[in-house]
Amino acid sequence: MFDPEKRKIVIGRSRKLGHCICNPKEVCPCDLFKEKNVCLCAGERLTDMPKEVRLTDYVESAGCASKINQNDLKKALAGLPAIDDENVLVSADTCDDAGIYKMSDRMALVQSVDVFTPNVDDPYTFGQIAAANSVSDIYAMGGKPQTALSIIGFPIDRLDHEVMNQILKGGIDKLQEAGVVVIGGHSIKDNEVKFGFAVTGTIHPDHIITNDKAKVGDVLILTKPLGTGVISFANQLGKAFPFNMAAISRSMSELNKAAAEVMIEMGVTTATDVTGFGLLGHLAEMVSQSGVTAEVYVDCVPVFDDVLDFIAMEMISGAVERNREYAARCVSKDAQVSAEWESVLYDPQTSGGLLMAVKEEKEEETLSRLKEKGVESAEAVGKVVARSEGEIILKESPNS
Repeated sequence: MFDPEKRKIVIGRSRKLGHCICNPKEVCPCDLFKEKNVCLCAGERLTDMPKEVRLTDYVESAGCASKINQNDLKKALAGLPAIDDENVLVSADTCDDAGIYKMSDRMALVQSVDVFTPNVDDPYTFGQIAAANSVSDIYAMGGKPQTALSIIGFPIDRLDHEVMNQILKGGIDKLQEAGVVVIGGHSIKDNEVKFGFAVTGTIHPDHIITNDKAKVGDVLILTKPLGTGVISFANQLGKAFPFNMAAISRSMSELNKAAAEVMIEMGVTTATDVTGFGLLGHLAEMVSQSGVTAEVYVDCVPVFDDVLDFIAMEMISGAVERNREYAARCVSKDAQVSAEWESVLYDPQTSGGLLMAVKEEKEEETLSRLKEKGVESAEAVGKVVARSEGEIILKESPNS
C-alpha cells in the first residue's frame, strides 16, 4: 500500500545520508524508483512481480555446483578448535555426511544441514529436490530422519510471495513423504534464491555407517545416475531438452530412503551420498579415510541420456574443474578412459544417489533388493582392490 507520508520520511532520510537506507551501495532515488515510482524501503511493492519464473535465472551456479569446493573448504576450516567431547561419535574431522552425538547407550542424534541454489526452474520441484538432498545425509549414515528446520534466502522484493510459498511447500511435502516433521525455519532477504534444511535424525551408536571402513574386496554400488550438474548447466545455457530436465528432476526428487533401508539390511558399514563434490570427490574421501585403492569401471557407471554429448559440446561448469582440482591428487586412469568420462565423474551432483561399499558375496543380493525396492538405476560401478594411502583408478570393467 502506498503511504506518501512514509515515503517522504524514508526518502528524506536516505537523501540526507547520501545513500539508500536499504542498500548503502545505491544512491537515492534508485533506478527502480525512477523507472516505476516504487520505493521498496518505504514498504512499497511492485504490482507486477512475476509469479511464473525461471528460478535458474536468479542464480549463478545451479544446485550443488554452488557449494564451496573441497580445496577452499579445507583451507577455511584449518585451525578451527578441536572438538573435545566424548559424546561426539562422528564430527567434521572425517568429512562424513553428518555429525553424530551420543545421547545414551542406545540412541544418538544424527545432524546435517544442506542449502543450495535452484538447478530447476519450477519452485515446487526445487523445494522437493532441496528436501530430498538435505535428508540424504542422514540416510547415508544409516540414520532415521525425524525433524527439520527450513532455511531460505529469497529476493522477496523482486519475486512474488507465491514463488517462495511453492518452494517451501515442495520441501515440506517431500519431507512428509520421508516421515520428517518441519518444526520451524529461518529466512533471509537475498538476491539469489537459496533453500535447504537442517535435519536431525536418530541412530543406534553401534550401527553407524561411515566413510572410513571400506575393505579390500568390497564392491562399490551407486544408486542413481550421474550428470545432473551437466544437464543443469546445459539448461542454464538454453541447450537442455524438456525430457532431460524431467529425467533429472525425477531422480533428484527421489528420496534415498529405500536405498538406505537395503543398505542397512545388508549390513553395509561404509557409504556416502554423491552430491556437490562429484563421484570422484566423495570417493576420494572414502578411499583416503579407509586407506584403500578403488577401481571405478567407467562403462558400468549409470548416466543420464545426452550427458556425454553435452560434455563433448564443452558444456562443463566450473564446478567440474574445482572438483577435479581437489580429487585428481589420488586419481589415475587407463588410456582408454576418455576425457568426457572423466568430466562425468567429477560432475557435481544435486540430490545424487548413495555410494556404498558392499561385501563381494552380497553384491548380487544387494542389487536385487535395490531393484525390488524401486531403485532401478543401481549398478555396481567399481571395487576396492588393495590397501593404500587412498587411490582411485579409472578403467573399463574386466568383463567388457
